[in-house]
Amino acid sequence: MGRKWNNIKEKKASKDANTSRIYAKFGREIYVAAKQGEPNPESNQALRVVLERAKTYSVPKTIIDRAIEKAKGGSEEIFDELRYEGFGPNGSMLIVDALTNNVNRTASDVRAAFGKNGGNMGVSGSVAYMFDATAVIGVEDKSADDVLELLMEADVDVRDILEEDEGVIVYAEPDQFHAVQEAFRNAGITDFTVAELTMLAQNELTLPEDSQAQFEKLIDALEDLEDVQQVYHNVDLEG
Repeated sequence: MGRKWNNIKEKKASKDANTSRIYAKFGREIYVAAKQGEPNPESNQALRVVLERAKTYSVPKTIIDRAIEKAKGGSEEIFDELRYEGFGPNGSMLIVDALTNNVNRTASDVRAAFGKNGGNMGVSGSVAYMFDATAVIGVEDKSADDVLELLMEADVDVRDILEEDEGVIVYAEPDQFHAVQEAFRNAGITDFTVAELTMLAQNELTLPEDSQAQFEKLIDALEDLEDVQQVYHNVDLEG
């Protein structure tokens, strides 16, 4: 798989720590998920997924509660879910997911971020076919063999199980996200280092040093946009 999921998460959290930007993005995502269904994670699967992710980023309970209360309070604020696809330097590929209350603004901002940083927007479908929707769940203090045995006993199918640092990362089909977590919980494991529904590149690209620096500027420019929630790509930034 190639990705160091814990390292990626820690780098993003560290980058956003001073501005609390990551909390604002989670607040918006939690509000949208709660607004689309019941504001209860037990009956709203989309909300439950967002809250699991928020927990791994240590999003404060006050942020979570405020977003859910806003949804319960009948706020009429409406956000559109958008997906953009594009290309960066040396054949790199990106998918950008956004939540916005102003589609024209977001489209213009994303296009500008690509154009100013060595990239260009693509049409819908130009990149996404090279990515697979994937559930990624991580736990600490377990070996791959331990996790494999645990998941087999729970009759849960996964794509791959890899050891990383002091833990294990499980890759599974998106519809197995909750099944994998439930198997862990039934075994007494309730804390997850990673809990993501992501778009995983089928093949990773290693860029030359100068192109990688430019690519990272492009990623930063996109992630700096208020409306952008997630940026997925096919570049091995750890390589």
